[in-house]
Amino acid sequence: VQLQASGGGLVQPGGSLRLSCAASGTIFSINAMGWYRQALGKQRELVAVITSAGFIFHADSVKGRFTISRDAAKNTVYLQMHSLKPEDTAVYYCSANAVVAGGSEDDYWGQGTQVTVSS
Repeated sequence: VQLQASGGGLVQPGGSLRLSCAASGTIFSINAMGWYRQALGKQRELVAVITSAGFIFHADSVKGRFTISRDAAKNTVYLQMHSLKPEDTAVYYCSANAVVAGGSEDDYWGQGTQVTVSS
């Protein structure tokens, strides 16, 4: 399974960005997809997750500003980010918990996309 993330960039405080992450490969099913971020010198943290059953979680730090969604037909997850703050600056990683052809279930990670919030 390969995860290709896109949409990062430089934005001013208060601005918006939309991240996308598409999963490809011999996928039988995707149980959940999510976004994590890692700021310089800090541990990776969960930002948001969405499951195939429709469960959605957003971290308190982004609740009300970020929205995760998915297009199941395209195996793609999105993260719409509004009211961005400098503390949102980080490398954002997408992840997927997927079952591949053959039946094995595992967690997969994308390559990361940089989001920088600065004036």
